[in-house]
Amino acid sequence: MSISTQPSDDYSENDADLRPYRPCVGLMLINKSGKVFVGNRIDTPGAHWQMPQGGIDEGETAHQAAIRELYEEVGCDKNSVKLLGESKKWHYYDLPKSLSERIWDGKFRGQRQKWFLFLLTAGDDIIQLDNHHAEFSEWKWLALGDLTDNIVHFKKQTYEAVLKEFSDIIRAELAG
Repeated sequence: MSISTQPSDDYSENDADLRPYRPCVGLMLINKSGKVFVGNRIDTPGAHWQMPQGGIDEGETAHQAAIRELYEEVGCDKNSVKLLGESKKWHYYDLPKSLSERIWDGKFRGQRQKWFLFLLTAGDDIIQLDNHHAEFSEWKWLALGDLTDNIVHFKKQTYEAVLKEFSDIIRAELAG
C-alpha cells in the first residue's frame, strides 16, 4: 500500500495542501432492482448519506479491504454478494479543510479510493449496521439517478465518476 499525493485527472488539486491522500476503498452495493445502498453517517447530525467506504489496512489489498468493509459497515459477507466490477483507476477527493484537520489526526487531505461494485444476492434482512463499529445510523436503497443529489458536495464529483464507470455493468446485470 502506498500513500499518494497525486490527485487523479477527475479532481482539481488544492495546491496549498501537500498532505497525502488516505488509501481507501469505496463500495457501490446494488440490489436486484438496481437501487444503490446508502447509509446516513452516525457521527454527523442531519442527512449525510454516503455509500460504504473505508481505509486499506497495512498489508491488505484493495479487494480484501472491500470485502472487510462490506462486512463491517453493511453486514454482508462474500457469500451474500456478487462482485460485478472494480474501478479502472483510483478516484480522489479532498475533504473540506476544517474536516480534514480533525479526522485521521490531520494527516490526510482527503481520500484516494478504489471502487468496487457488488450485487446483493441475499435479502435485505442480512444488512446489519453494527457488525464492527457502527458508522451509519440508518440505511436505504436509492435509485441511481437520485444518488448524487443526496451526497455531500465534496464527494459528488467522485460519485458521478463512479456511476459513469459502473453504469454499463449495472445495465448489463439488470438485463440478465
